[in-house]
Amino acid sequence: MPDTTQDKQFFTVARVFFLLIVIPLLLMSFLIANGIFQLGDTSRKRAVTVLDQKSQEEIGVRAANVAEEVAGFLQERGKDVLIATILPSTEAAYKEFVNTNRQPLWVKRDGKIVKVFERLYSEMSLVARTGDEVIKIVDGEVVPVEGLRNISDPANTTFKSEDYFMQAQKLSKGDIYMSHVTGWYVNRSDYEAGKRFAGIIRMATPLFDKDGFAGLIVLALDVRHLAKFTDTIVPTEPGRVVEADTATGNYAFMVDNRGMVISHPNDYHIAGLYKDGTAVPPLTKETMDAMSAKGEEVLNYNQAGYIDAALPDVARSAAQGKSGIEKYTISGSNMILAYAPIPYFSKNYPKPAGFGWVGMGVDVKKFTELAMQASQKIEKEAKAWTITIILILIAAVIILFLISAMLARGITRSIAAEVPEDALHPDMYDDEEED
Repeated sequence: MPDTTQDKQFFTVARVFFLLIVIPLLLMSFLIANGIFQLGDTSRKRAVTVLDQKSQEEIGVRAANVAEEVAGFLQERGKDVLIATILPSTEAAYKEFVNTNRQPLWVKRDGKIVKVFERLYSEMSLVARTGDEVIKIVDGEVVPVEGLRNISDPANTTFKSEDYFMQAQKLSKGDIYMSHVTGWYVNRSDYEAGKRFAGIIRMATPLFDKDGFAGLIVLALDVRHLAKFTDTIVPTEPGRVVEADTATGNYAFMVDNRGMVISHPNDYHIAGLYKDGTAVPPLTKETMDAMSAKGEEVLNYNQAGYIDAALPDVARSAAQGKSGIEKYTISGSNMILAYAPIPYFSKNYPKPAGFGWVGMGVDVKKFTELAMQASQKIEKEAKAWTITIILILIAAVIILFLISAMLARGITRSIAAEVPEDALHPDMYDDEEED
């Protein structure tokens, strides 16, 4: 067989084998690669949505858990007040009670963060039916007789405006009066200089004898022990910190049943008093500029519509004993706010609002970071699989080309060996000669 003919047969057979094998392989590979890409894209989009929803739900659950913890903490403090009523009415017994009731706090001292066990109660006192203090412990030390006051006059109380004597003497035996958070206001400049809010919650229960009302037992809860439930939380992180950074848009806070902020990483947002005992007014749309210029930025969520109309709605919902998640905007940042009511109830913290509520705010940009990380991981894996398929396909095409070439050459040789040369060029017959 001439070489030219043999080569043509070889290439024809090779092409047929190559096309029969490679075309289906290419189509199948394209479908697989496209499927993986589409699956990766769909999974990425669904992951973002699902993780966003899951994260929101988790933050909502965490807010509810913290609210329950706060309620449990306040109930335990109420028990302490009742326990104090059966203590011997002596300075030694009261001093021991104050100094043994401690809980841990993380604080900054000498530029270092240290864990210390601080007294739960900064004050404890026995008050007579007349309002005169009989025994008083302040910061673990006995107050001398000349330092005792008649606290039936609010001007004689620690913060010059407290009415706990009048409120508590109206109660029945076993009932507990619990005040709102009270303390000297810390403005922005003082806060930035390192000062922190040092308030109390005043708790009192009446004492009775055969003649009826006999006086009060009074405790002053150091509010730092309450604030630690929210001040140390970063909503999207599992652990705790010493002080959350509001600049991240990722922090927790606490609001009482009046809508006033009582715990916040920025202490200048916490409700407090001027030195004369009058309350620092909260910001409103009308006073915001003037008050902010003075560094006085107390927040009341019932009046926070100037920030976003959704915030008063949150306060109203929480006051109805409801929890939820709301979106709002502040300073151009989109925020998500999870909130949950604190189920502590008493005469002055009635249902359904109770003590107040816990809020956890998260900047949406920060909030979606987890979802985006998962999205990028899925996208990266999809690309890796696509590249792998392409490499396998290239290798397969090369191998198949070689195999088809070998098969084609073998078939061509077999044909050449079996078919005689003269069969490829038959003689020409002349009809006239035969005639």
